[in-house]
Amino acid sequence: MSTFNDLFSGYFKGKELPPVVLDGEVRSVNINSQKRIMDIHTEFPQPVGRGVLFDAERALQKSDLALQIVHIHPTFPRGAFTPEYYPDLVLQLKRLIPSLNGTVADSGCTVNGSVLTVNLKHGGAAILKSKGFDRELQKLIEKEFGQSFQVEFDGVLSIDADSSAYIEKQQNVQEKQRREKAVMEIEDYESSMEEAIESKQQRRQNAAQTIEIRRDEYLYPQILPQTVKPLYGSVIKGKTMPIKTLAPDTGKVVIWGDIFLMDKRTTRDGSKNIISIGITDYTGSMNLKIIDEIKNCRVLDSLKKGSTILARGELEYDRYDKDLCVRARSISTVSKIQVVDNAPKKRVELHLHTNMSSMDAVTSASSLINRADKWGHPAIAITDHGVAQAFPEAMDTIEAINRDNEHMKVIYGTEAYFINDMISSLEGKRDMPFDGEFVCFDTETTGLSAKKDRMTEIGAVKIKNGEITDTFNTFVNPGMPIPAKITQLTGITDDMVKDAPKEARALKDFYDFCGGADAVLVAHNAPFDMGFIGAAAERCGMENKFTSIDTVAICRAILKDIKNVKLDTVAKYMRLGEFNHHRACDDAEMLSKIFLNLLMRLKEDYGLKSVQEINTKINGADFRKLAPYHQIILVKNQAGLKNLYKLVSMAHLNYFYKKPRIPKTELIKHREGLLIGSACEAGELFQAIVNDRPQEAGELFRAIVAGKPWGELKEIASFYDYLEIQPIGNNMFMLHNGTVKSVQELEEFNKMIVKLGDELNKPVVATCDVHFMDPQDSDYRKILMAGQGFTDADNQPPLYLRTTAEMLEEFKYLGEEKAYEVVVENTNKIADMIEPVRPIPKGVFPPFIEGAQEQLIDITWKRAKEKYGDPLPQIVKDRLDRELGSITKYGFSVLYMTAQKLVADSEAHGYLVGSRGSVGSSFVATMSGISEVNPLCPHYICSKCKHSEFITDGSYGSGFDLPPKACPECGAEMERDGHEIPFETFLGFEGDKTPDIDLNFSGEYQSFSHRYTEELFGKDNVFKAGTIATVADKTAVGFVKKYAEEKGMILNKAEELRLAEGCTGVKRTTGQHPGGMVVVPKGMEVYDFCPVQHPANDQKSDNITTHFDFHSIHDTICKLDELGHDVPTIYHYLEEFTGVSVMEVSMSDPDVMSLFTSTKALGVEPSDIDSQTGTFSLPEVGTSFVRQMLIESQPKTFSDLLQISGLSHGTDVWIGNAADLIKKGTCTIAEVIGTRDSIMTYLLHKGLEPKMAFKIMEIVRKGKATKLLTEEHINAMKEHNVPPWYIDSCMKIKYMFPKAHAAAYMISTLRLGWYKVHRPAEYYAAYFTVRGEGFDAATVLGGKDSVVQKMTMIKQKGYEATAKDNAEYAALQIINEMLARGIEVLPIDIYKSKAKMFRLEDGKIRLPFSSMPGVGDAAAESLEAGGQKGEYLSIEDLQLRTKVSKSVIETLGAVGALEGLPESSQMSLF
Repeated sequence: MSTFNDLFSGYFKGKELPPVVLDGEVRSVNINSQKRIMDIHTEFPQPVGRGVLFDAERALQKSDLALQIVHIHPTFPRGAFTPEYYPDLVLQLKRLIPSLNGTVADSGCTVNGSVLTVNLKHGGAAILKSKGFDRELQKLIEKEFGQSFQVEFDGVLSIDADSSAYIEKQQNVQEKQRREKAVMEIEDYESSMEEAIESKQQRRQNAAQTIEIRRDEYLYPQILPQTVKPLYGSVIKGKTMPIKTLAPDTGKVVIWGDIFLMDKRTTRDGSKNIISIGITDYTGSMNLKIIDEIKNCRVLDSLKKGSTILARGELEYDRYDKDLCVRARSISTVSKIQVVDNAPKKRVELHLHTNMSSMDAVTSASSLINRADKWGHPAIAITDHGVAQAFPEAMDTIEAINRDNEHMKVIYGTEAYFINDMISSLEGKRDMPFDGEFVCFDTETTGLSAKKDRMTEIGAVKIKNGEITDTFNTFVNPGMPIPAKITQLTGITDDMVKDAPKEARALKDFYDFCGGADAVLVAHNAPFDMGFIGAAAERCGMENKFTSIDTVAICRAILKDIKNVKLDTVAKYMRLGEFNHHRACDDAEMLSKIFLNLLMRLKEDYGLKSVQEINTKINGADFRKLAPYHQIILVKNQAGLKNLYKLVSMAHLNYFYKKPRIPKTELIKHREGLLIGSACEAGELFQAIVNDRPQEAGELFRAIVAGKPWGELKEIASFYDYLEIQPIGNNMFMLHNGTVKSVQELEEFNKMIVKLGDELNKPVVATCDVHFMDPQDSDYRKILMAGQGFTDADNQPPLYLRTTAEMLEEFKYLGEEKAYEVVVENTNKIADMIEPVRPIPKGVFPPFIEGAQEQLIDITWKRAKEKYGDPLPQIVKDRLDRELGSITKYGFSVLYMTAQKLVADSEAHGYLVGSRGSVGSSFVATMSGISEVNPLCPHYICSKCKHSEFITDGSYGSGFDLPPKACPECGAEMERDGHEIPFETFLGFEGDKTPDIDLNFSGEYQSFSHRYTEELFGKDNVFKAGTIATVADKTAVGFVKKYAEEKGMILNKAEELRLAEGCTGVKRTTGQHPGGMVVVPKGMEVYDFCPVQHPANDQKSDNITTHFDFHSIHDTICKLDELGHDVPTIYHYLEEFTGVSVMEVSMSDPDVMSLFTSTKALGVEPSDIDSQTGTFSLPEVGTSFVRQMLIESQPKTFSDLLQISGLSHGTDVWIGNAADLIKKGTCTIAEVIGTRDSIMTYLLHKGLEPKMAFKIMEIVRKGKATKLLTEEHINAMKEHNVPPWYIDSCMKIKYMFPKAHAAAYMISTLRLGWYKVHRPAEYYAAYFTVRGEGFDAATVLGGKDSVVQKMTMIKQKGYEATAKDNAEYAALQIINEMLARGIEVLPIDIYKSKAKMFRLEDGKIRLPFSSMPGVGDAAAESLEAGGQKGEYLSIEDLQLRTKVSKSVIETLGAVGALEGLPESSQMSLF
């Protein structure tokens, strides 16, 4: 046995260790070569202090062994434990339980028999128990000393953490610890660190700065210490520690990591920055926190996500984040060892998955393509599982890469779920009419391998002219024992076959019965039985020219509704009676009956007459019952791209079952322009070599290479254009699950595929089957797969993108020349066969409407002259000329006319349409009836004589704010309109912006608008706009937490966030835009642009969506946003209830304007409704957030309201920006930046050149001011007297809302506000008719006090209130306001109440049936219809007539609606 001194004394470099350590006997040493972790199990002659052992560990870590972590696991003489050693065990336990804190400080222990009592000084016994301190202490003593104790706690078990004595004591302890720690650090740091660092740096200086093969310690990222550059604080000295080894008591640390998260805030007094930096070294993650003067922190602005840094600081508990963090004192930048591909000729990856492979791959297409470009790879393929949804991102990425120099190519493809639906029933060339002679036979065997096992019985039946003519049966002596499980299955024993003919004799007898080796044989699962006949014939030197028919394949094809095609199942399906299954003689007899039945069906149902017609004239089988194989389909050219889109569409629409499947028949039809590869281990070829096949006995048939006919493998392989092999690590699961017994077997499988390629002259390519970028990214896939229930998720194969050198190293067992061929030559050969294609065609492809341009021009000029007179004012004419010029020049007339026709159709059906987005920036849209927003500058217009006055100096932001004025020409009161919105925000200066026309239809009319769109353009040309839902931040955090919980892991917040970030963006499912309609121009197919599918692959849905997310084709083909919205529906009911047209209400009513700052116009006090504004229920301004904005900003004009709307929808425009400016008095609500368009108009009024004003607006609205605003832009603003606060505000903005959108919203707010003030009963009736969710009739009928009480109950729930509670609270606020205004509600009346409409009766509101809790739409409609048929005789009659549930009857009774109705219709005579 070696001592510690024998093994390690040479590595301590002057570090003296006590003899008690050096004399320890080393029992075992374990080294993890990849992670460089050493575990030393040592037996010491007496207890050794933990500090001494920790010193020894640190000394070994600093040695030339290049270890990351060293653990010494000691054992001591049995019974040697004493209470004096307890503090040393506490030190060890702090390693095991990192969250231990001061609760064990100053604690000691006593021993009384088998009880060890821990005496606590600072409380926390409950905490220690919850963390398992007592259990771990017990286990540690037992492990190291062989003694068993029951651990109990005594002393100060709990303490008031807020007591002054406790706080003072804690501070004293902490100060003492700090001083002791400082002394130790100085001594240790000064004496040993310099030497260690120099030694380490010297070794690293000699290390390569780049690598081509990642393995061992270089499998995961490593840094280059010689590249350290100080950035913040002092020079960093010290040895880096893996983050995962940090414990709460670690103290000062030096760690490195890649930045994955950065956050910078400012302290309240504005003097300091609080900077949080999340870093990971891929062993763990840590949050760095810096709190320092702003000027000192500026150097950190150069850091960004992805930067690599070295940090020194103290590990401490952050009370704000409630987690450990490193309070960083120094930060340096550092470089990592770079992975490069220096091969003279690089490989091409032809099998790669992006994060669009649903919940399976984690890296984006752009990241993978950029990596391949960085490595100099000439091409890379995108082959997601069954989809093409990464194509748009891949296209944008490669076009950016090739912008200056076209040097790389993306190959577009998919890894399809391929099913072989072609009948493969007939093998052989002999033809035979159905009334000819057939031999139906079956074999029993000792096992499943035709080469290793032998037949035990042959049974056969000869049929001719549809009748049985002869039978044959013989046992066969297999020459080997029959396995017990075979005897159990067949009943055939060794005794039964011991005197039977041997194989050669039995086979000859069978041949004689068949009439020679060219007979037509029939078997149920012929490949199995014919495999044994063929193997036996080869051994016996006999011919095997039989033609065979497989009834399994025929059954699958023509028995569409059968559960499975096992022999006994088919017999039962055909009602052929019972039989002794699993005996060859009986099976053959039953098979003959089944075959005759099948022949009859083939003749009568399919018109077949001979056996050679079977394969050619019957396709298919139930696609749901066919086993899917993986298959790579690559696009060769544009024709191939369209064919792939058709195949992907068919797979999703017609052949979706769990996965989108592509049948072989469809693939053959659409094979032009495609290359087909054999894919991975789940491919048809690999499966044929190694995988299992189901058989009629319910067992599995293993197609062992040695036993499978080579010809059959060649036949399968011949279908493919190229064959594929993958790294052994990809298939190691076969070794783990027992499919293979050695790595050599896996290598043989790949060698066999190479051999097939050589014989068939087909290229064999080596691929990675990429699912993530780098080895460390496997953590993300592990979490996603575990979340889906995969039990082997932790055993991730190495599915990362590899360099040429890595792949050549992987396949060196093929020989150097062959490895180069499959890795480099053949992958490039395939890439060279492929033309560059663009998944989405360049250009714009609008739909076609005959005469659209002429119609638009005519409508626009006609309506403009109707409103403004003829001749038009010059300002109007110029605007129309400019807009129409751009619209017609760039081909957007059809878009305008489409929207115009949709709006006109809706209005003709009684439903107004609201506009959204920037369409209100277009005056042509206003004049053609698309938008209600007038974008001209504020102006007066006389509706009688057409006199107009335009205000162009910027003194008013909206025409609604102009004072009333009589026409100077005719004396009539002039209309006021115009909101000064530049057209360029809609179409750009050069028509380079693709316009959006978003329309808000009534929710009641939306489906009709969609149908009308189909009428306009043809149903085959209109599709729903598809969406792709990916894993969101919160969902990803949930996955990580669940994974950690299931694995018993404790993760800090930084590591949780790091892992969650790696899971975000992965596709979960698909959906559809709520109102988006995509229109394909006539003369083209949707497959010219993208595939199609059902939303979320719901096969019951009638909707068909674009396969791509609609944003990716938004600028290519027309997308109409036909959204369903409540406001147009409320308009509809308001006009119905009041007779007042929405278009006629005033936009400048002072009472309506007062709602935004007061409740006076409602006739209530703020205390009556708990609000200082009267804006409950009004769109845009009813939420608590916006009501607070109204209170703070006190808007006085419509322009101010536009600002409020813009500010409430923008990002970083109100809080910390405009709100602060208003509070400080720097500016007013009218002056702050509220909408994107106001930036441009403000700068134009300041005198900036229009294109520069437009450019600045575009930069700011997208949140890119800090990056893209140049000195030229800023100087231009300063020269034109733009105040500094305005420029500073621009820098903070992340997103700006369009003014036209704000105007459309606020116009609807004013319109509804008018009815709310002047026609309140009708307003609330219309509002609740449309938005009746959360309306509780029972509560409302209890009066205002009941409503307030319910609101109070919900409010008291605080953060525990559910989303449903909050929605109900919002409804109750509006109800409370309605009741406070004195508007009465009438109870449910079983004859007068409507289903959903809140009906007006003499100024009061009759509640509908749907307002009762628990009454759905169907029940409400049934109750309304029942009441219209006459009076009910009784409650029983009501329930019979309406067919509503008992619970609905009880609800009606509870609200008093059934008073006076008897329970039963039966008359009582006594």
